[in-house]
Amino acid sequence: MTCSDATAPSRNMIRERTSAGLAVARAEGRIGGRRKRLDTAKHREIAESVISGGKTGAEMARLYNVSASTVSRIVAQHRALPT
Repeated sequence: MTCSDATAPSRNMIRERTSAGLAVARAEGRIGGRRKRLDTAKHREIAESVISGGKTGAEMARLYNVSASTVSRIVAQHRALPT
C-alpha cells in the first residue's frame, strides 16, 4: 500500500464534505467569493463625480479607499452604459 492509497479516502471525504457545505450555502442563498466594497450607488456617485469634473479619479480613489484603476474601471463601465 502506497502513501497515496492511504490518503485517498480522506481526500474523498474532504471533497464530499466541501460539496455538501457549498450546496447548503447555495440553498440558503449565499454565494462564494469576496464581498463588494462599493455598492451600485457608490459606483454611480464615483462615475458621475469624475465625468462631471467635480473630482479627479485619484481624489475619488482616496475618498472611497480603492485604487485608481478601480475608479478608472468604474468610470469606463458607466460610460459604456446605454443612456
